[in-house]
Amino acid sequence: MTDLLWPGDDRAGDVFTDAAVLAAMVRAEAAWLTALVAHGVAEPAAADDLDGLIGPDDVPLVAAGSEAGGNPLIPLLTLLRERLKARNPAAASWLHKGLTSQDVIDTGLVLCLRDAAGQIQSQIKVQTDLLVRLAEEHRDTLMPGRTLTQYAVPISFGLKAVTWLNGILDARDRLALAAALPVQIGGAAGSLAAPVALTGSPITVRGLIETAADTLGLPVRDPWHTARAPLTGIADALVTCTDAWGRLANDVLVGARPEVHELSEGAVAGRGGSSAMPNKQNPVLSILIRRAALAGPMLAATMHTAAAAAVDERPDGGWHIEWATLRTLARRTVTAGSQTAELLSGLQVEKAWMTANLASARPGIDAEQRSITSGTADDRYLGATTEIIDAAVARARAPHP
Repeated sequence: MTDLLWPGDDRAGDVFTDAAVLAAMVRAEAAWLTALVAHGVAEPAAADDLDGLIGPDDVPLVAAGSEAGGNPLIPLLTLLRERLKARNPAAASWLHKGLTSQDVIDTGLVLCLRDAAGQIQSQIKVQTDLLVRLAEEHRDTLMPGRTLTQYAVPISFGLKAVTWLNGILDARDRLALAAALPVQIGGAAGSLAAPVALTGSPITVRGLIETAADTLGLPVRDPWHTARAPLTGIADALVTCTDAWGRLANDVLVGARPEVHELSEGAVAGRGGSSAMPNKQNPVLSILIRRAALAGPMLAATMHTAAAAAVDERPDGGWHIEWATLRTLARRTVTAGSQTAELLSGLQVEKAWMTANLASARPGIDAEQRSITSGTADDRYLGATTEIIDAAVARARAPHP
């Protein structure tokens, strides 16, 4: 999958591509079929993992057939049944029995989101390790602190690094909670009427759902077909990530200005050039990370709008707008996470410029210190910087799921 107008999208690889969504929906169908057989609802001959029946080459056909029913699961089922009949007629007769389109699409979305979250969590681990290193290496590297665009008081770059670090750790913790997305199985109207009719017992249906969820590695909860907090929660968590990365990128963009020159991106051949001005070395990674941070909140807002618009037992449009929104947000977040990890791995801290800028800010930058200490000033007006850095580093190094 490529996106010409979102440079760097290729970093997201196969996350949430059309082929990945098809595969996730097939996995959801297979898990339900496995549960039907395991609980004796379907005959043993109906067992089938559905492997090899659908592939990336089927995307155009399924996509073309999606408009007629308003969702991609309907044409996907047609293909699956046709191909499964030749291999396993019993499985073909039991395929999808007791489910509805929303069950399979929602569970497929959950599987794709879980894959995206896993990649982001790996990226955050790299980022935190790099930030811990920067914080410890530069705990005594002095620079001007700035508030409201103006000089404030002296700080250390190590303090700035742990400010970035704490934002990313907050995002990590929020993502860990939100990524525990549950299976969605509710039947046509969220009452599980068809599965209960198949089995004759709500207790057996609970077992079916637990088996299907266990097969997929997902937690179980009651139907959430029109209670969309699981999806708004993961959207918010993804935006919390891009918020934290955007905040970091903003500081790099300011620090990389030639008149500031306190930070710079690592040099990579062919990156940062201009089509017209060969003198330029643009901080491209930071720019693209900031772009993702600016775009993310609107996508999460769309998810909340959809949740607020939910009506009846399946929304007319509110449900449908979630799919592409989640895909876009997930891929952009994976991309920005990769870019942030690379930015930090090559970040150049210009200590000499920090020292020079701090010197040029004096004596004004020492005004607060002089007002508190009867007119004296020294370079160690750093408050609890050491303790703040130590606490953030300890938090980053503490065991985390």
